[in-house]
Amino acid sequence: MPNLKISLITSCYNAEAHIGRCIESVIAQNCPNLEYIIIDGGSTDNTLSVIKKYESYISRIVTEPDKGVYDAMNKGIQLATGEVVGTLNADDYFAANDILKTIENIFITKNTDIVYGDLDYVDFNETIIRRWRTKAYIKGIFNWGWMPPHPTFYCKRSLFDKLGLYKLDYGTAADYELMLRFMHATNLNTFYINKVLIKMQLGGLSNKSFSNRLKAWENDLKAMRKNGIRLPLLTLIMKPVRKVLQFF
Repeated sequence: MPNLKISLITSCYNAEAHIGRCIESVIAQNCPNLEYIIIDGGSTDNTLSVIKKYESYISRIVTEPDKGVYDAMNKGIQLATGEVVGTLNADDYFAANDILKTIENIFITKNTDIVYGDLDYVDFNETIIRRWRTKAYIKGIFNWGWMPPHPTFYCKRSLFDKLGLYKLDYGTAADYELMLRFMHATNLNTFYINKVLIKMQLGGLSNKSFSNRLKAWENDLKAMRKNGIRLPLLTLIMKPVRKVLQFF
């Protein structure tokens, strides 16, 4: 089977509590064709000291101020040289040691542009709190509040050249807008891996306060209208309903 180069991007800022676990889960993949890029936003804690312990496993380390996680992701994408690009946030980690090999095999053997899978939300002690189980993409399903877990989203690098990077003016909905743009607004081939790919630490910026949640809904609505969601207000209602179902 031919080899495929994957570029994996970790963005971080003051992440000393979690970045080591994240990096160790990448090393455990034992993926010889991996290009691992870490974009640090100028951390003021011990994040860089932790990163440097593993620097022999990291292809590129950039540390400089940025405009947030999606700006950091864009920097990583622009540095990436792999055929496929994915992201792994500093407080996330791979659910098993064969995840990147599984993703690589899918891109090699299937006629696909995009791959994604399932995700578990965990607490600080790595106890599962929520389970995000998705399914194979059907055209139009975004209209019903569906979306794949962004941390499991991998795509051909060429798509960023054709369709653009993360758009920072969508705030915390930049990942949602990009997936709408790449999946809902196109006819690209996608493949669902029926497997938990990522463990994700609970606690996101969009959920830290009610005002943040309102702003996130506003950004979601803007992304829906931009990318042709049929009934954006209905979809806006359905999205949090689907999140509630992740607890069962």
